[in-house]
Amino acid sequence: MGSVAAAAVVAVAPLFVAAPQANAEAVVERIEKTSAQQWQMYVRSPAMKRTIHLDVLVPANQAASRPTLLLLDGNGASESQPRSTWTLRGGAKEFFADKPVNVVMPVGGGGTYYTDWLKDDPELGHQKWETFLTSELPPLIDRELKGNGVYAVGGLSMGAGAAAILAVRHPDMFRALAAFSGCYKTDGIGQLSVRPVVESRGGNPDNMWGTAGNPEWDAHDPSKHLDALRGKPVHLYVGTGVPGPDDAPFDDNWSWPNDPLRANEIEHISHDCTLATAPAMKLFGADLSLDYAAVGVHSWPYWKAALPKSWPTLQAGLGVR
Repeated sequence: MGSVAAAAVVAVAPLFVAAPQANAEAVVERIEKTSAQQWQMYVRSPAMKRTIHLDVLVPANQAASRPTLLLLDGNGASESQPRSTWTLRGGAKEFFADKPVNVVMPVGGGGTYYTDWLKDDPELGHQKWETFLTSELPPLIDRELKGNGVYAVGGLSMGAGAAAILAVRHPDMFRALAAFSGCYKTDGIGQLSVRPVVESRGGNPDNMWGTAGNPEWDAHDPSKHLDALRGKPVHLYVGTGVPGPDDAPFDDNWSWPNDPLRANEIEHISHDCTLATAPAMKLFGADLSLDYAAVGVHSWPYWKAALPKSWPTLQAGLGVR
């Protein structure tokens, strides 16, 4: 899959989506304290029909209530991991150690786009992530983690697109967006990004939002609902796909998938997606910060370096001084 030429973006009226309602209350099964500021929270989700593992970072001063960043993983995420890849490889634990926020990161979710699927998938199973993240989880965060009801959302790669989808579908919930190496369209150039991600994990994208002409694809296309980001802080990072110092020699332990050429091509697509959408985001009123790197493939050293640059945007949206 090579680089795709940037396409014009047409954004239509804002998308207002009522928060999906779960049929029963989610419950915290247990919390394991990996360290004083890193916890593993296990939530039984009626919507997901299973227990969801969350890697949680809490501030050093846990006496006061605080805002929450929901931080989504990429397609390489696996439920078998001990923690989110953001803390395993992305430097999130170290960076947020002195920040007065909760950071909540689902463990796993590769290939799912953290969305509500129309149908159960033979390979990926039952997926109702949007309901879980926007309806079931917030009351538990506010109760168990002293959340104050203020939320931002971020993610990388697949999780960047998913974060943008959640941001435009739930503008009343998410007050800022930080996205790294993502694609923010689900038609045209976006179809070339979204479908292979799901298929790479053995899933059928038609089970997610239907066939290519199904209205659900447009309903989950951030580029068509950019008015929902009006006035909100938005930070986008992307590289060019040109290898940099971290890729010589290439360390395949830091990339997904473990192929330097593939990592190069994926970042090319992210680059084109970002440059196709960013001007329209600004035109429709987003308070946009664009971190455009001259070099960088689709791998963790670049996202780890990019994370701190997103903080002013997240800080503004979360209301943190």
